[in-house]
Amino acid sequence: QVQLVESGGGLVQAGGSLRLSCATSGRTFGDYAMGWFRQAPGKEREFVAAIRKSGGSLYYADSVKGRFTISRDNAKNTVYLQMNNLKPEDTAVYYCAATPLLVTQTSLQVPSSYNYWGQGTQVTVSS
Repeated sequence: QVQLVESGGGLVQAGGSLRLSCATSGRTFGDYAMGWFRQAPGKEREFVAAIRKSGGSLYYADSVKGRFTISRDNAKNTVYLQMNNLKPEDTAVYYCAATPLLVTQTSLQVPSSYNYWGQGTQVTVSS
């Protein structure tokens, strides 16, 4: 069992930055690939970014590529999402998720591939 707790959300103006953190506890953090997803009101949960267990492979949704950076610190059992040049369309609840499975890049972009989820943190970008 893995527990995930997100933090770092808030209200920011367009063009601003935020850094989300996802602290984990429970099983060995290094055994899990980690992902960030987001869900806006009335929309389905969508993939944002993912990072493999070692941190050697990173994946991004096209909508955030070049603006967001995912990273992990296995010593601190934490995964981060640095979000720069934020846009109003980035407004959503952001969730981190963990999976112990060795899955394909495509599968890492699908919510059902993840076993554990945090409670989410709200990000609101004003225009």
